[in-house]
Amino acid sequence: MTKRLVQFDVDSTFIQQEAIELLALKAGVLKQVADITDAAMRGDLDFAESLIARVGLLKGLPETVFEDVRGEITLTPGAPELVELLHRNGHFVSLVSGGFVNIMQPIVDELKIDYFAANTLEVVDGYLTGKVSGSIVDRAAKALALKEFARKSNVDMANTVAIGDGANDLDMMAIAGISIAFNAKPIVAAAADYSINEPSLSSVAAIIGI
Repeated sequence: MTKRLVQFDVDSTFIQQEAIELLALKAGVLKQVADITDAAMRGDLDFAESLIARVGLLKGLPETVFEDVRGEITLTPGAPELVELLHRNGHFVSLVSGGFVNIMQPIVDELKIDYFAANTLEVVDGYLTGKVSGSIVDRAAKALALKEFARKSNVDMANTVAIGDGANDLDMMAIAGISIAFNAKPIVAAAADYSINEPSLSSVAAIIGI
């Protein structure tokens, strides 16, 4: 049987929320952050620039906010079942996110996700500094992650699947064997091999022949 690597974007794809907007709500800057997010998702603004601008608005939040926000996150319907099905059939699953390790790590651990790449919010003395630690996971990094995770899994690029909804998913979708747009922005739907326009990820299995 052909082994696949299925890579998901996280915010508004694998989970139903945009984690940065949940954080922004706690900081009282939701409107400013949402406006920047929208511009980046449409492709009007470079993702890395938009992330730096949005994270800067979170400066001063206590790190206890991560626990609060984790409690508000819900997985997209069909997501855990799809991961379980993929694993049961010997396939690999990766999550790549312009969001944050600080929030997503428990989900990665619980679902035994094989590979994961996301940004890390810098915390000093218990408070967010408004900066990101390390290199930023943007659209180019998501594509590099797909290549790297495929190599680690010994999966040919032709057998990779990339699923996303925003402009920062376009690079990984372009190099994947199969690309699936999930309730995506028009620019993404136009570029994808398949489009899912329903609230659940359950139809992915049929699309990729599992």
